[in-house]
Amino acid sequence: MTSSHDDAACEVAHGAAQGLAAAQGLAAAPADAKVLVAVFATPVAEFLLRYGTDAGYRPVLVEPDPERGKAAAQQAGAELAAAVADYGDAADVVVTDHHRPELGLMLRDALASPARWVGIMGNPRHEGPHVAALTELGVPAGEIGRVHRPIGINIGSRTPAEIAIATLAGLIADRNGKPGGFAF
Repeated sequence: MTSSHDDAACEVAHGAAQGLAAAQGLAAAPADAKVLVAVFATPVAEFLLRYGTDAGYRPVLVEPDPERGKAAAQQAGAELAAAVADYGDAADVVVTDHHRPELGLMLRDALASPARWVGIMGNPRHEGPHVAALTELGVPAGEIGRVHRPIGINIGSRTPAEIAIATLAGLIADRNGKPGGFAF
């Protein structure tokens, strides 16, 4: 039988592993190992990128409107990028606005990239507008089906910060091969 002191996850939760790493001068895991790409500068993207940084992601904002992009990237502490493709299979791509006219183009490009995961926010009770937008662009149904929706853990999120927390929790669960929620 192992005690909680022998459990690495328990040690991390209590700060022992982090304190030890800091005391030994060890660096955190490389940020390039996980890249969080938020598409469109929205309040949810701001929180998502900020919290993602704390969770070990390299934060990247993709915003086709330069007026929205610069200030939002600075506020979220993210780099501003023109495309998703540069980040390879380390990237988790979250489209944070399903009302933008560029929606289809941005999702098409994300699906064509080697990104590990692509998802879009929106109400799961209605067909997402991304389906029609991608269909109009000639994206095959199989590719459209790769877009995750809904995204995140169902915690009844209502505010941008809560939505970001639920989304990030879902991404972490997916990366770790876990269902999320309270099922272990």
